[in-house]
Amino acid sequence: MKYVLIGTLAPEWIDRQGERVEACRAKGKELGISFDTIYYTQGLYDFVDIVEASDAYVMLGFSLWYAKMGYGRIMTLPAFDEEAMVRAAEMG
Repeated sequence: MKYVLIGTLAPEWIDRQGERVEACRAKGKELGISFDTIYYTQGLYDFVDIVEASDAYVMLGFSLWYAKMGYGRIMTLPAFDEEAMVRAAEMG
């Protein structure tokens, strides 16, 4: 399942970007999360990532870990492809 992560960076981690990303990739690997793309944004959120994970519980665990490490906050959104949308529309 694909997920969109929209998040913020804690101010103390802005200058330590490489260290944060390395730790996130390592934790993601441990949990079975693969990072497809990472985008940095301006405005309300600092980044938008596209990831793949087995289920929402894995993503919840990652989000809790991220906050616990003091990196910032993440909002996780499940991302459905076009085929899933068509199947869901047929149900309704």
